[in-house]
Order: sequence, then C-alpha cells, then structure tokens
Amino acid sequence: MQSYPLHSLTEGSWFKLICGASYQHLPAIRSLTLAYSLAGADCIDVAADPAVITAAQEGIRAAREQQLKSQLKGEMAQGSLSESTPWLMVSINDGEDPHFRKAKFDVTQCPLDCPQPCVKVCPADAIDLNRGGVVESLCYGCGRCEPICPQSLVTTHSYPSSLPEVIPLIKSLKVDAIEIHTQVGHYDDFKLVWQDVLPIIHKLKLLAISCTDAPNVIEYLRSLYELISPLPCPLIWQTDGRSMSGDIGKGTTHAAIAFAQQVLQANLPGYIQLAGGTNDYTVSKLQQANLLGRGESAARPNLVSGLAYGSYARKILSPMIAQLETGLQSNQVKSNQDRPMNQLNLKLEQNQELLEQAVFTAKKLVNQIKTANS
Repeated sequence: MQSYPLHSLTEGSWFKLICGASYQHLPAIRSLTLAYSLAGADCIDVAADPAVITAAQEGIRAAREQQLKSQLKGEMAQGSLSESTPWLMVSINDGEDPHFRKAKFDVTQCPLDCPQPCVKVCPADAIDLNRGGVVESLCYGCGRCEPICPQSLVTTHSYPSSLPEVIPLIKSLKVDAIEIHTQVGHYDDFKLVWQDVLPIIHKLKLLAISCTDAPNVIEYLRSLYELISPLPCPLIWQTDGRSMSGDIGKGTTHAAIAFAQQVLQANLPGYIQLAGGTNDYTVSKLQQANLLGRGESAARPNLVSGLAYGSYARKILSPMIAQLETGLQSNQVKSNQDRPMNQLNLKLEQNQELLEQAVFTAKKLVNQIKTANS
C-alpha cells in the first residue's frame, strides 16, 4: 500500500511546505510544521541544520499527538492518523544559490535620518536595528533589502552545504528526502554533490531537484537525469519560477507556471512540482491551463503533480505565530533575560485558539490542491 505522501504525488495533490533553506527561527519552524502537518501537508522542506531538523520533527510529533487526542475523543475517523504525517526533506545546494544566503550590513554606518526601507520590505521581520541589523536566524535570503538600501550598505553572503556534515546528519536523524538546488552551468558541481548523495540514496523515500529557468535548462535537466538514473526512489523536478516571491502578489505565480509548462513539454521522467511564486492564485491558474488532473501513470505526463509553498505559506500563518510569541514573551521574558529568544518555550499546541486559527488558515491553502481534482 502506498504511503499517503506518495499517493498524493501520484494523484496530483502533493503539497509541500518550504520552511526555507536558510530559515533557522526554531519556534516558528516548529509551529509551521505542526500547523501544516495537521492541515494535510505531504512534505516539510527545511534547512540541513540539526537544530532545524529537530524543530521540524518536534512539530510533526506534536501534530501526531494532536491527531491521536482527536481520535481518542472520537473527533477523527479510525485509521486516518497516519494520513497527515508528512515526509521530512532537507535542502542542499551545489554552489552559489539565492536560497542559501543571508543579508548583512553594519548598522553603525546607517544615517540617523534613514527612512529604513529595508525594515519595511523584509517579509521575515529579520531586520532589527536595535539588535545589530540582520537577525540571521530570521533571514531566509530573499534579497529584497539589498537593492532598496539608499546607502548601498546591504550585501548578501552565500554558503554551500557542507556535505560531509549533512550526509551523516540525514542518516542519523532519519530524514525522508533530499532536495538538491542547482542551476544551468553547475553540472560539474552537481556531479560532485551526487557522488556524496549516492551512497545513501537507497535510504531515501524521495529525491527532488530544484532548478530555476534559464536558456538551455531542458538540456541541462536531461543531463542530470542521465547522471542520476536509475533511481531507487521517486524523482521530483521542482520548477522554481521566481524564487521566494509568492507573498509579493498574485502575479508572481505566472513565472512558476510558465516554467512548469516548459518542463512538462519536455517529458522528463519524474514528477513536476511548482515553487517560486506560488500563492493562493496558483491552483486556479493551473486549472485554467488544464494542468491539473488525476494521472494514471507514475510520470503523470502533461500534468502537474504538486505545489510547494514557501514565503506565502509562512506569511499567512505569521500573525498567529507572532501573537503566540508576543503573548508568551510578555509573561516570560522578564524571567528569561539571559536566554536567547529561540530557546523560550513557544509551543503552538499550548494555545488552543491560536492552534485552531493556524490549522484553519493552513488547511485553506492545502485544500486548494487537495480538492482541485475531486
């Protein structure tokens, strides 16, 4: 019998939450994972960081505990407990990549009369001039602050995945899937990464390859498939239309759909899943383009198999998460002055009202793809 995530993939109703390849705010990651797990997400994609992976696993476990409580109370059908248990995925990269970077600037160089446009455009509230500028754990590398700085003080610094550290981590923490971020022209770098991944590929339930659009991208993806095949697990091509932009506006989804159409027409073996600009407008646009539907074959030719939501999925839950953190901080911070903010006991399930709001909001997004083919 197929696992629920794989069933979703083959039926074209796959939903992935992207917490962010560089996002390290542990309480928020735990809360996001908990809410979207309860809402029916099939996969949670996180940074290849042990603390982040642990936070996500705690969120998944908390979701299962909530499901079990509901089942024992008779609020949930028997046998449905495992259906909302998502696979845990970690993202790695083969070189320079916008998903693997942080912003930085020297706050002492900022003019006193600066209007601080960087603070206004940051979707993660990661810029706090009273805390030294960029709060690294909150920054996920969208890059919106860099071009808007009047003094050109903001820069970004990228970092590659340390595969000698990541691979043992994946094995020891029982991660289900890996996503490799790559770009046209990175073949040699990808090949090196693949040599490190290959010894553990048989332990994975899924491999995903994320790539942005560029000239000759189809030829590049074909060359990657020739390198990695045959695979012992399913393969997802993540078509990253406009990276980390889904929260900006409805129009950002057009790039994601256009790139997906291009890859679908190439008939590459594997599943197609959109990312980069996905939001609450994406499913309706895919339906208008006749790109959603139930597929009989594993490859689902000419049909999209799923969607991944990052910045938009986080944004719609941010009011509940912020309210949770603000409420707990008002009661706890005075007695925790010497403790880092991410070590405070911020657990979403301890506030039933906020938990219900978060799950309700998450489920509205998840159900778009889950019900699109019914």
